[in-house]
Amino acid sequence: MDLRGLLAIEVKVRPVVDLGGGRRYVPFDGGTFSGRDRLAGVAGVVLDGGVDWQVERPDGVVEIDAHYALRTTGDEAVEVRSTGIRKASPEVVERIARGEDVAPDEYYFRTHIRLTTAAPRLSWLNDLIAVSTGQRARDVVRIDVHEVC
Repeated sequence: MDLRGLLAIEVKVRPVVDLGGGRRYVPFDGGTFSGRDRLAGVAGVVLDGGVDWQVERPDGVVEIDAHYALRTTGDEAVEVRSTGIRKASPEVVERIARGEDVAPDEYYFRTHIRLTTAAPRLSWLNDLIAVSTGQRARDVVRIDVHEVC
């Protein structure tokens, strides 16, 4: 099994909304993306309205269930479903909350991604599995998406 670069996504996020009991969500506030390899030349925006529903477990691990949409500069919509986990030490979580730059290798942030679209030229996205590595900053999440080949 090989991985091939697919997308670089930068999502602007609003503050976490705490629902109690470890349940919370993070509203998305737009962003941008650009394609790589088979998606080279494809770029666009993250549409407003996406949400990352989360459960913060007692051990501090955050379970991620994000659902959002991309729109290419060619006006093609791509739906994104991303599930996974973020595991970081309490010190790293605090540094992120303060807005400090934290290297992605200082914590574990991985997701499984499914992409769906009705756009004919991008329909091949409907038939692949992707994985990502993430980097969380205070107001931005950077996601590197890789196609599983």
